[in-house]
Amino acid sequence: MENVLIVPGLHGSGPAHWQSWLHAQLPGSQRVEQADSATPDLPVWSQRLQDAIGRASAPVWIVAHSFGSLAALHATARQAGRVEGVLLVAPADPDKFGVAHLLPRESFPAPAILAASANDPWMGLEKAHGLARSLGLSFLNLGRVGHVNTESGHGPWPQGLALLRMLQAAVAA
Repeated sequence: MENVLIVPGLHGSGPAHWQSWLHAQLPGSQRVEQADSATPDLPVWSQRLQDAIGRASAPVWIVAHSFGSLAALHATARQAGRVEGVLLVAPADPDKFGVAHLLPRESFPAPAILAASANDPWMGLEKAHGLARSLGLSFLNLGRVGHVNTESGHGPWPQGLALLRMLQAAVAA
């Protein structure tokens, strides 16, 4: 059984979203749903994720999208020893939500991949690359794929599963 926590962004990830597909592909994975997925409150979202990390029977893998990626950065910095690795997909721009000051400012404490889109309306590619670089994260330019959500055509997304497996293999090596 895998200890994978899937962290949706604002308004959750509906049944057609790639995170829902991924959840079905990973037996034992859990979705970390917010009590109010329409209100982007980073400390609240992070605490919800930290609680899920704390309940896990072993260190976890985190797969986060959009504002969920910001929660994953925040939570992992506080639960470093309990996180094996993190896949951040199309993170939201922390400046748009006024939470940049709450994010880690130095080397990230877990192996991570930040996968960003060249035409994501929620965070520009250069800013995403700068965030990855400042934290020492691996960076992947996904090309022009929008916000990597249902609206941009991302239901089943095998590349997301492949990225998680690649991260897991790199950590195991």
